[in-house]
Amino acid sequence: MQLSPFLFSALSTLRSCKPHAPFRPSSIAFSSLTKPILDNSSFRLYSTTSSINNNSNSNSNSNSNSNSNTDNIMSDFKRVKLDDAVSTKVIGTHSGSFQADEAMGCFLLRQLPEYRLSKIVRSRDPKVLETCDIVIDVGGVYDHEKKRYDHHQRDYDERFDSGKKDATADADGDADANSSRCTKLSASGLVYRHYGKEAIKAHYPNLSDEHLDLVYAKIYNSLLEALDAIDTGVEMSTTELVYRDTTGLSSRVGRLNPRWNEVDENGEPPDYDERFAEASNLCGEDFMAVMTKIVESDLPAREVVEKALLDRLETDPSGQIICFPTGGLPWKGHLYELEKLHKVEPLIKFVLYTDQGGMWRVQAVTVEGKAFENRLGLPEEWRGVRDEDLEKITSIKGSRFVHAAGFIGGNTYYEGSLEMARVAIQASTTSGSK
Repeated sequence: MQLSPFLFSALSTLRSCKPHAPFRPSSIAFSSLTKPILDNSSFRLYSTTSSINNNSNSNSNSNSNSNSNTDNIMSDFKRVKLDDAVSTKVIGTHSGSFQADEAMGCFLLRQLPEYRLSKIVRSRDPKVLETCDIVIDVGGVYDHEKKRYDHHQRDYDERFDSGKKDATADADGDADANSSRCTKLSASGLVYRHYGKEAIKAHYPNLSDEHLDLVYAKIYNSLLEALDAIDTGVEMSTTELVYRDTTGLSSRVGRLNPRWNEVDENGEPPDYDERFAEASNLCGEDFMAVMTKIVESDLPAREVVEKALLDRLETDPSGQIICFPTGGLPWKGHLYELEKLHKVEPLIKFVLYTDQGGMWRVQAVTVEGKAFENRLGLPEEWRGVRDEDLEKITSIKGSRFVHAAGFIGGNTYYEGSLEMARVAIQASTTSGSK
């Protein structure tokens, strides 16, 4: 299997950042190239053809083993095509106006083998609902054994099992099990609680238990919790909002409900069941997009971040700088979580990676839960300065820019970006700042 350069490099243990010998700007002879030269074995990892591996049998065998190992790893993150056989089971939900919670709940159930593409009956008649194999968002009963999942009962207070830090938690959907949830579970939340992992495994059967737990929590944090909160009446903010967002999934589903005066070209009102089917498909598109990103992008990125974190002392003896083999991967949420997991101290201050043009970037790590506050920024006197002027101030060859806010800078060379981070850390130590 041929892999993209990013995925191959991200999951291979054969490629790391450049050697990390002590750097002295005045004594190193820099290459005239804008990014490091890779040896043949490293270059193979970025090749999209096999022609470069024909130099020797040993090279070919080595690359074959590497490909095989990476294929095995990537198979965990590969989505399979579901069986299109239609289940005879019937899913029940309420008739009339619909919301995203039951539309999403029905989609999730129809991903399972037991309810794959099942017929959906929409009714509020108890006798009709009694004939259904599973009922959500109607009936006044939550009973998992009886497969009844309503959340409108007076004494109902079911919440997702894993907690989340607070309303400022990052977009990667990272969780903290020590805090409580802001919202009760709606119909989709109940379905996801009991059948979410099975729905994920239906599409990604090779996920390990550890990865499945991560995906399960992240999907809820990134998508399902908002549906629960909106359906159960939890405000997004405890203070007055400065604007309203009507672009979310719940709003888009709501707009699929027939308008009070809507008629077709024949003067007939729209069919609610047909619109509900559209709504459920819309929910499914969002669910699949979120799940695919988490499994096929975030999980491989987590592997890269963890390796960089564990190798931090090889990057720099301070242990406060890490280096990624490529840029563009989502890393902040993973870094915060992995620092706790591995009890990292001191915390990482800077991350090094290359941008699409091959420039080495040095980026400050933000304080967890903050969008703009950095653990440590690049020196004040560098900020807003570029090219030759910046080289003069830093005395670091290849310095290209430092943002006016000090959160990111660039250098032509790996060694230069590393030294920019080192100088920032040393300056903060000398001044006694954190």
